[in-house]
Order: sequence, then structure tokens, then C-alpha cells
Amino acid sequence: MHYLYILYSKSSQKFYIGETNNLEERISKHNTHIYSNSFTKIANDWEIVLTFNCFNRDEALYLENFIKRMKSKVFNKKIINDPSILKDILSKR
Repeated sequence: MHYLYILYSKSSQKFYIGETNNLEERISKHNTHIYSNSFTKIANDWEIVLTFNCFNRDEALYLENFIKRMKSKVFNKKIINDPSILKDILSKR
């Protein structure tokens, strides 16, 4: 099982979109800055605001790239409020 996830940092007022097969470990690594060149090093208060189960890594990567290409906080909030949008996106690929 793979997951698409969206993190939010109150201190930076930014979203981060990612994918993983181990959600707890990945979030911990973001908050402890294991990824030194990562965007998430700008804050240490990242919280999960959305998780979406995917059948495989290909689906998770597709959704991650789709959302990142949108470059829109409004779109991120829309997905968080209605995750069924992600199912629609996958069905149209």
C-alpha cells in the first residue's frame, strides 16, 4: 500500500505534498530534517492534513505530480476538504 499525503506547517503557512509506503516514518523524517535539501526543512511543525490510500506507487506518484503541477493553495484546500476529487483524477488518467 502506498499513500499520497499533504502536510501543512502553521509557522510557514505552506503545504507539502509527498508519497510514501510508511507514513509515520516519513513524517518523522520531515520534522527532524533528515532530508537536508528538502523543502520541509523550512519548518518543524508539519502536520498531516490529508492521507489518501493508493493501490501502488505509480498512482501515488501520479497524484503527487498532478497536485504539485497545480501550484495552488486553493486547489490543495479543495482536495483536503473533498478527497473524492483524487479518485476522479485517477479515473481520468
